[in-house]
Amino acid sequence: MSAFGRFVLLMQTMVTRPERWPVIWKRTMEEAVDIGVDSIFIVGLVSTFIGAVTCVQIAYNMVNPLIPMSTVGFMVREMTILELAPTIISVVLAGKVGSAIAGGLGTMRITEQISAIDAMGINSASYLVLPRVLASLLVFPLLVILAMNLSILGGYVASQVSGTLSGQDYIEGIRYLFKPYTVVFAVIKSVVFAFLVSAISSYKGYTLYGGALEVGKASTAAVTNSIVAILLADYALAQTLL
Repeated sequence: MSAFGRFVLLMQTMVTRPERWPVIWKRTMEEAVDIGVDSIFIVGLVSTFIGAVTCVQIAYNMVNPLIPMSTVGFMVREMTILELAPTIISVVLAGKVGSAIAGGLGTMRITEQISAIDAMGINSASYLVLPRVLASLLVFPLLVILAMNLSILGGYVASQVSGTLSGQDYIEGIRYLFKPYTVVFAVIKSVVFAFLVSAISSYKGYTLYGGALEVGKASTAAVTNSIVAILLADYALAQTLL
């Protein structure tokens, strides 16, 4: 059977015979803390500097006096909301969260903890994989929204520190022709990316067989496959929804 077929079967098994809702809810909250709270620092750091660097580089290339400096704020906003925040942050989370999910499930597989759960009559896919997927679907959009705000704020701070443009021009550019749908589009992207990262990483760890060496390989494969899936989905969503 192909890898895609095994992936689909795992997703089907995950939802066909789920565990009791209180158990799933408790496990989901535990995973949400591990995925979300532990990722706030890296997300904040990356998004802030992305906004700052984007602002400085755009301002550096604004050599035409006929173009208002408020365009810098406009471009930072558009680039951040449409692409940088949802896509770059999801790639960062694929490296951090995806490898952790694949490594954790892979370790449980080779130490036969998953087999022991199955032997007790518990649906291991529902108990182990479903909470990770639900937690990612809950946390990724929140982290992306945080990244949007910090990136725009980072651009503002960089504009003031470097003296490239006034704060009034930057804020005017942020407000210019703002379309709320762009935020909705970014949230939709983050939800899709969350499912891809959590599902692919869970599959790589859950279906692993071998030893400690295979755990490392599975973690690497989970990250690379998740990033490729994010980029393909990014293009497909932009083509479909914009």
